[in-house]
Amino acid sequence: MRAAMNTTYGAPTVLSTTEVSRPAIGDHDVLVEVHASAVTQGDRRLRAADYPGISRLLGRLMTGLIRPRHTVPGTMFAGRVAAVGNAVTRFREGEDVFGSAMRGAQAEYLAMPEDGAMAHMPANLGYAEAAATPYGAGTALVFLRDLAKVQRGERVLIVGASGGVGRFVVQLAHHLGAEVTAVCSRDQDLVRALGADHVINYTEEDFTQNGQRYDVILDTHEGNRFRRNRGSLTPRGRYLSLYMSAGLLLQMLITAIFGGRRAITGVAIANAEQMEAVQKLVAAGGVRPVIARRFGLEQIAEAHTFLEASRPRGTVVVDVASAATVSGEQVSRLATRRVAVAEAKPQGLVA
Repeated sequence: MRAAMNTTYGAPTVLSTTEVSRPAIGDHDVLVEVHASAVTQGDRRLRAADYPGISRLLGRLMTGLIRPRHTVPGTMFAGRVAAVGNAVTRFREGEDVFGSAMRGAQAEYLAMPEDGAMAHMPANLGYAEAAATPYGAGTALVFLRDLAKVQRGERVLIVGASGGVGRFVVQLAHHLGAEVTAVCSRDQDLVRALGADHVINYTEEDFTQNGQRYDVILDTHEGNRFRRNRGSLTPRGRYLSLYMSAGLLLQMLITAIFGGRRAITGVAIANAEQMEAVQKLVAAGGVRPVIARRFGLEQIAEAHTFLEASRPRGTVVVDVASAATVSGEQVSRLATRRVAVAEAKPQGLVA
Protein backbone atom coordinates (compact mmCIF):
# COMPACT_ATOMS: atom_id res chain seq x y z
CA MET A 1 0.00 0.00 0.00
CA ARG A 2 1.01 3.64 -0.43
CA ALA A 3 1.97 5.51 2.72
CA ALA A 4 3.58 8.73 3.83
CA MET A 5 6.97 8.25 5.45
CA ASN A 6 8.82 10.19 8.17
CA THR A 7 12.13 8.52 9.09
CA THR A 8 13.80 11.54 10.70
CA TYR A 9 12.74 14.68 12.54
CA GLY A 10 12.87 18.00 10.77
CA ALA A 11 11.27 20.33 8.22
CA PRO A 12 8.45 19.22 5.87
CA THR A 13 11.07 18.00 3.39
CA VAL A 14 11.73 14.95 5.60
CA LEU A 15 8.35 13.59 4.45
CA SER A 16 7.93 11.36 1.41
CA THR A 17 5.67 8.58 0.12
CA THR A 18 6.58 4.96 -0.40
CA GLU A 19 5.18 1.42 -0.61
CA VAL A 20 4.86 -0.49 2.67
CA SER A 21 3.10 -3.65 3.78
CA ARG A 22 -0.59 -3.47 4.57
CA PRO A 23 -1.15 -3.76 8.35
CA ALA A 24 -2.40 -7.08 9.70
CA ILE A 25 -5.36 -7.19 12.09
CA GLY A 26 -6.18 -9.38 15.05
CA ASP A 27 -9.50 -10.73 16.29
CA HIS A 28 -10.43 -7.43 17.98
CA ASP A 29 -9.16 -5.07 15.25
CA VAL A 30 -10.67 -3.20 12.33
CA LEU A 31 -8.90 -2.53 9.02
CA VAL A 32 -9.86 0.88 7.65
CA GLU A 33 -9.38 1.86 4.02
CA VAL A 34 -8.38 5.49 4.61
CA HIS A 35 -9.93 8.05 2.27
CA ALA A 36 -8.76 11.26 3.95
CA SER A 37 -6.49 12.40 6.77
CA ALA A 38 -6.14 15.86 8.31
CA VAL A 39 -2.72 17.47 8.74
CA THR A 40 -2.88 19.06 12.19
CA GLN A 41 -0.57 21.09 14.38
CA GLY A 42 -0.16 17.90 16.38
CA ASP A 43 1.15 16.16 13.26
CA ARG A 44 3.54 19.05 12.70
CA ARG A 45 4.88 18.70 16.25
CA LEU A 46 5.35 14.95 15.84
CA ARG A 47 7.19 15.45 12.53
CA ALA A 48 9.57 18.05 13.97
CA ALA A 49 9.71 16.75 17.58
CA ASP A 50 8.57 20.24 18.56
CA TYR A 51 7.02 19.58 21.95
CA PRO A 52 6.05 22.53 24.16
CA GLY A 53 7.03 23.21 27.76
CA ILE A 54 7.31 20.33 30.18
CA SER A 55 6.29 17.81 27.52
CA ARG A 56 9.57 18.20 25.60
CA LEU A 57 11.43 15.27 27.17
CA LEU A 58 8.33 13.12 27.57
CA GLY A 59 7.46 13.63 23.90
CA ARG A 60 10.87 12.44 22.76
CA LEU A 61 10.73 9.43 25.08
CA MET A 62 7.36 8.45 23.65
CA THR A 63 8.08 9.00 19.96
CA GLY A 64 11.81 8.32 19.73
CA LEU A 65 14.85 10.14 21.15
CA ILE A 66 16.92 10.29 17.95
CA ARG A 67 14.44 9.52 15.16
CA PRO A 68 10.72 8.66 14.92
CA ARG A 69 9.98 5.25 16.35
CA HIS A 70 6.95 4.94 14.05
CA THR A 71 7.57 6.11 10.51
CA VAL A 72 4.07 6.41 8.99
CA PRO A 73 2.58 9.73 10.18
CA GLY A 74 -1.00 10.89 10.51
CA THR A 75 -3.46 10.84 13.40
CA MET A 76 -6.89 11.93 12.10
CA PHE A 77 -8.70 9.86 9.50
CA ALA A 78 -11.94 9.01 7.74
CA GLY A 79 -12.59 6.03 5.55
CA ARG A 80 -14.41 2.75 5.07
CA VAL A 81 -14.11 -0.51 6.99
CA ALA A 82 -12.30 -2.97 4.72
CA ALA A 83 -12.19 -5.93 7.12
CA VAL A 84 -12.94 -6.81 10.73
CA GLY A 85 -11.46 -9.31 13.14
CA ASN A 86 -13.38 -12.42 14.12
CA ALA A 87 -14.45 -11.02 17.51
CA VAL A 88 -15.46 -7.52 16.33
CA THR A 89 -19.10 -6.55 16.90
CA ARG A 90 -19.01 -2.74 16.94
CA PHE A 91 -18.26 -2.27 13.22
CA ARG A 92 -19.04 -4.10 10.00
CA GLU A 93 -17.28 -4.28 6.66
CA GLY A 94 -18.39 -1.48 4.32
CA GLU A 95 -19.31 1.04 7.04
CA ASP A 96 -17.90 4.58 6.94
CA VAL A 97 -15.88 5.54 10.03
CA PHE A 98 -13.77 8.40 11.32
CA GLY A 99 -11.51 8.86 14.28
CA SER A 100 -8.12 9.48 15.83
CA ALA A 101 -5.12 7.15 15.76
CA MET A 102 -1.79 7.35 17.56
CA ARG A 103 -0.04 7.14 14.17
CA GLY A 104 -0.30 5.67 10.67
CA ALA A 105 -3.39 7.45 9.33
CA GLN A 106 -1.65 8.86 6.26
CA ALA A 107 -1.60 5.53 4.47
CA GLU A 108 -4.08 3.65 2.32
CA TYR A 109 -4.92 1.24 5.17
CA LEU A 110 -4.95 1.67 8.94
CA ALA A 111 -5.44 -0.96 11.64
CA MET A 112 -7.51 0.22 14.61
CA PRO A 113 -8.62 -1.63 17.77
CA GLU A 114 -12.38 -2.08 17.88
CA ASP A 115 -12.56 -0.09 21.13
CA GLY A 116 -10.22 2.65 19.85
CA ALA A 117 -11.01 6.32 19.20
CA MET A 118 -13.28 5.66 16.22
CA ALA A 119 -16.98 6.03 15.48
CA HIS A 120 -19.39 5.73 12.59
CA MET A 121 -19.03 8.71 10.28
CA PRO A 122 -21.77 11.37 10.50
CA ALA A 123 -24.11 11.02 7.53
CA ASN A 124 -23.92 14.75 6.83
CA LEU A 125 -20.15 14.78 6.24
CA GLY A 126 -17.92 13.64 3.40
CA TYR A 127 -14.60 11.91 4.03
CA ALA A 128 -12.46 15.06 3.93
CA GLU A 129 -14.84 16.89 6.27
CA ALA A 130 -14.97 13.95 8.67
CA ALA A 131 -11.17 13.70 8.79
CA ALA A 132 -11.00 17.43 9.60
CA THR A 133 -13.30 17.09 12.62
CA PRO A 134 -11.89 14.91 15.48
CA TYR A 135 -8.84 17.02 16.40
CA GLY A 136 -10.60 20.31 17.10
CA ALA A 137 -14.04 19.01 18.05
CA GLY A 138 -12.69 16.49 20.55
CA THR A 139 -10.49 19.10 22.21
CA ALA A 140 -13.38 21.57 22.37
CA LEU A 141 -15.59 18.98 24.08
CA VAL A 142 -12.98 18.13 26.71
CA PHE A 143 -12.14 21.73 27.58
CA LEU A 144 -15.57 23.37 27.38
CA ARG A 145 -17.94 20.58 28.39
CA ASP A 146 -15.80 18.50 30.75
CA LEU A 147 -13.27 20.90 32.30
CA ALA A 148 -14.99 24.31 32.17
CA LYS A 149 -18.52 22.86 32.44
CA VAL A 150 -19.92 25.76 30.44
CA GLN A 151 -23.56 26.56 31.20
CA ARG A 152 -26.19 28.25 29.07
CA GLY A 153 -26.02 32.03 29.38
CA GLU A 154 -22.40 32.17 30.54
CA ARG A 155 -19.96 34.52 28.84
CA VAL A 156 -17.13 32.69 27.09
CA LEU A 157 -14.08 34.36 25.53
CA ILE A 158 -11.82 32.40 23.15
CA VAL A 159 -8.26 33.57 22.50
CA GLY A 160 -7.11 32.32 19.10
CA ALA A 161 -10.65 31.80 17.88
CA SER A 162 -9.76 31.50 14.20
CA GLY A 163 -7.26 28.66 14.72
CA GLY A 164 -7.72 24.94 14.22
CA VAL A 165 -9.10 24.28 17.70
CA GLY A 166 -10.53 27.76 18.17
CA ARG A 167 -12.99 27.38 15.29
CA PHE A 168 -14.55 24.36 16.99
CA VAL A 169 -14.51 26.01 20.42
CA VAL A 170 -16.48 28.98 19.04
CA GLN A 171 -19.09 26.64 17.57
CA LEU A 172 -19.40 24.44 20.65
CA ALA A 173 -19.68 27.42 23.02
CA HIS A 174 -22.47 28.78 20.83
CA HIS A 175 -24.12 25.35 20.72
CA LEU A 176 -24.01 25.17 24.54
CA GLY A 177 -25.88 28.47 24.75
CA ALA A 178 -23.03 30.73 25.83
CA GLU A 179 -22.49 34.34 24.81
CA VAL A 180 -19.33 34.00 22.72
CA THR A 181 -16.54 36.55 22.30
CA ALA A 182 -13.85 35.62 19.77
CA VAL A 183 -10.35 37.12 19.96
CA CYS A 184 -8.36 36.96 16.72
CA SER A 185 -6.49 39.22 14.32
CA ARG A 186 -8.06 37.94 11.10
CA ASP A 187 -10.92 35.85 9.71
CA GLN A 188 -13.39 37.84 11.76
CA ASP A 189 -16.15 37.16 9.23
CA LEU A 190 -15.49 33.44 9.59
CA VAL A 191 -15.72 33.31 13.39
CA ARG A 192 -18.93 35.38 13.29
CA ALA A 193 -20.39 32.89 10.83
CA LEU A 194 -19.39 30.07 13.19
CA GLY A 195 -21.33 31.59 16.09
CA ALA A 196 -19.31 34.37 17.74
CA ASP A 197 -21.54 37.13 19.17
CA HIS A 198 -18.62 39.56 19.53
CA VAL A 199 -15.20 39.72 17.89
CA ILE A 200 -12.13 41.51 19.27
CA ASN A 201 -9.13 42.22 17.05
CA TYR A 202 -6.27 41.86 19.52
CA THR A 203 -4.01 44.07 17.37
CA GLU A 204 -6.39 46.96 18.00
CA GLU A 205 -7.88 46.22 21.42
CA ASP A 206 -6.65 44.57 24.62
CA PHE A 207 -9.63 42.70 26.08
CA THR A 208 -8.00 42.72 29.53
CA GLN A 209 -8.37 46.52 29.57
CA ASN A 210 -11.96 46.92 28.33
CA GLY A 211 -13.66 46.33 31.70
CA GLN A 212 -15.61 43.26 30.54
CA ARG A 213 -15.79 40.11 32.67
CA TYR A 214 -16.12 36.55 31.44
CA ASP A 215 -17.15 33.30 33.08
CA VAL A 216 -14.71 31.33 30.94
CA ILE A 217 -11.56 32.39 29.09
CA LEU A 218 -10.14 29.63 26.90
CA ASP A 219 -6.64 30.38 25.61
CA THR A 220 -5.55 28.33 22.61
CA HIS A 221 -2.15 30.04 22.36
CA GLU A 222 1.00 28.58 23.87
CA GLY A 223 1.98 30.07 27.22
CA ASN A 224 0.46 30.68 30.65
CA ARG A 225 -1.46 33.97 30.89
CA PHE A 226 -3.61 33.24 33.96
CA ARG A 227 -2.27 36.18 35.96
CA ARG A 228 -2.69 38.58 33.05
CA ASN A 229 -6.24 37.44 32.33
CA ARG A 230 -7.39 36.92 35.91
CA GLY A 231 -8.83 40.41 36.18
CA SER A 232 -11.11 39.72 33.20
CA LEU A 233 -12.78 36.77 34.94
CA THR A 234 -15.95 36.89 37.02
CA PRO A 235 -15.48 36.02 40.72
CA ARG A 236 -15.95 32.31 39.95
CA GLY A 237 -14.59 32.44 36.42
CA ARG A 238 -12.34 29.81 34.85
CA TYR A 239 -9.19 30.38 32.79
CA LEU A 240 -8.28 27.38 30.63
CA SER A 241 -5.12 26.86 28.57
CA LEU A 242 -4.57 24.13 26.01
CA TYR A 243 -0.88 24.12 26.94
CA MET A 244 0.24 22.56 30.19
CA SER A 245 3.15 24.09 32.09
CA ALA A 246 4.61 23.70 35.58
CA GLY A 247 3.51 27.22 36.51
CA LEU A 248 -0.05 26.65 35.36
CA LEU A 249 -0.26 23.31 37.17
CA LEU A 250 0.82 25.06 40.38
CA GLN A 251 -1.79 27.81 39.86
CA MET A 252 -4.38 25.13 39.14
CA LEU A 253 -3.63 23.45 42.47
CA ILE A 254 -3.67 26.71 44.44
CA THR A 255 -6.92 27.99 42.93
CA ALA A 256 -8.59 24.60 43.39
CA ILE A 257 -7.77 24.75 47.11
CA PHE A 258 -8.69 28.37 47.77
CA GLY A 259 -11.56 28.75 45.28
CA GLY A 260 -12.57 31.89 43.41
CA ARG A 261 -11.11 32.41 39.97
CA ARG A 262 -9.72 29.11 38.70
CA ALA A 263 -6.76 28.14 36.52
CA ILE A 264 -7.41 24.92 34.59
CA THR A 265 -5.49 22.84 32.08
CA GLY A 266 -5.69 19.26 30.88
CA VAL A 267 -5.07 16.85 28.03
CA ALA A 268 -7.67 15.91 25.44
CA ILE A 269 -6.96 12.22 24.88
CA ALA A 270 -9.20 10.76 22.20
CA ASN A 271 -11.17 7.60 22.99
CA ALA A 272 -14.24 5.77 21.71
CA GLU A 273 -16.64 7.63 24.01
CA GLN A 274 -15.29 11.00 22.88
CA MET A 275 -15.61 10.06 19.21
CA GLU A 276 -19.20 8.95 19.73
CA ALA A 277 -19.90 12.33 21.36
CA VAL A 278 -18.28 14.13 18.41
CA GLN A 279 -20.39 12.08 16.00
CA LYS A 280 -23.60 13.06 17.81
CA LEU A 281 -22.51 16.71 18.03
CA VAL A 282 -21.87 16.89 14.28
CA ALA A 283 -25.11 15.07 13.47
CA ALA A 284 -27.01 17.60 15.62
CA GLY A 285 -25.45 20.51 13.73
CA GLY A 286 -23.42 21.66 16.73
CA VAL A 287 -20.13 21.93 14.85
CA ARG A 288 -18.91 21.68 11.28
CA PRO A 289 -15.40 21.62 9.82
CA VAL A 290 -13.78 24.36 7.76
CA ILE A 291 -11.42 23.06 5.09
CA ALA A 292 -8.70 25.33 3.76
CA ARG A 293 -7.08 23.13 1.11
CA ARG A 294 -6.77 19.51 0.06
CA PHE A 295 -3.64 17.71 -1.17
CA GLY A 296 -2.93 14.28 -2.60
CA LEU A 297 -0.94 11.78 -0.53
CA GLU A 298 2.12 12.32 -2.73
CA GLN A 299 1.97 15.99 -1.75
CA ILE A 300 2.33 15.31 1.97
CA ALA A 301 5.42 17.54 2.27
CA GLU A 302 3.61 20.36 0.46
CA ALA A 303 0.65 19.95 2.81
CA HIS A 304 2.90 20.43 5.85
CA THR A 305 4.62 23.40 4.21
CA PHE A 306 1.25 25.01 3.52
CA LEU A 307 0.17 24.46 7.13
CA GLU A 308 3.32 26.12 8.47
CA ALA A 309 3.72 28.97 6.00
CA SER A 310 0.24 30.27 5.28
CA ARG A 311 -1.80 30.23 8.54
CA PRO A 312 -4.59 28.49 6.59
CA ARG A 313 -8.21 29.54 6.90
CA GLY A 314 -9.33 26.05 7.84
CA THR A 315 -8.00 22.51 8.12
CA VAL A 316 -5.47 21.06 5.68
CA VAL A 317 -6.57 17.64 4.42
CA VAL A 318 -4.73 14.91 2.54
CA ASP A 319 -6.89 12.85 0.17
CA VAL A 320 -5.36 9.41 0.64
CA ALA A 321 -7.69 7.45 -1.65
CA SER A 322 -7.81 8.27 -5.33
CA ALA A 323 -11.09 9.52 -6.77
CA ALA A 324 -11.68 6.14 -8.41
CA THR A 325 -11.90 4.39 -5.05
CA VAL A 326 -14.75 6.53 -3.76
CA SER A 327 -18.03 4.68 -4.22
CA GLY A 328 -20.91 6.05 -6.25
CA GLU A 329 -22.95 6.21 -3.05
CA GLN A 330 -20.36 8.42 -1.37
CA VAL A 331 -20.04 10.69 -4.41
CA SER A 332 -23.81 11.14 -4.39
CA ARG A 333 -23.80 11.93 -0.69
CA LEU A 334 -21.00 14.46 -1.11
CA ALA A 335 -22.89 16.19 -3.91
CA THR A 336 -26.05 16.36 -1.80
CA ARG A 337 -24.04 17.71 1.13
CA ARG A 338 -22.48 20.47 -1.00
CA VAL A 339 -25.89 21.55 -2.29
CA ALA A 340 -27.24 21.68 1.28
CA VAL A 341 -24.23 23.69 2.47
CA ALA A 342 -24.53 26.15 -0.41
CA GLU A 343 -28.21 26.71 0.36
CA ALA A 344 -28.01 26.84 4.18
CA LYS A 345 -24.54 28.03 5.23
CA PRO A 346 -22.42 31.13 4.62
CA GLN A 347 -20.17 30.65 1.62
CA GLY A 348 -16.58 29.60 2.12
CA LEU A 349 -17.06 27.56 5.29
CA VAL A 350 -16.64 24.13 3.75
CA ALA A 351 -14.52 23.46 0.70
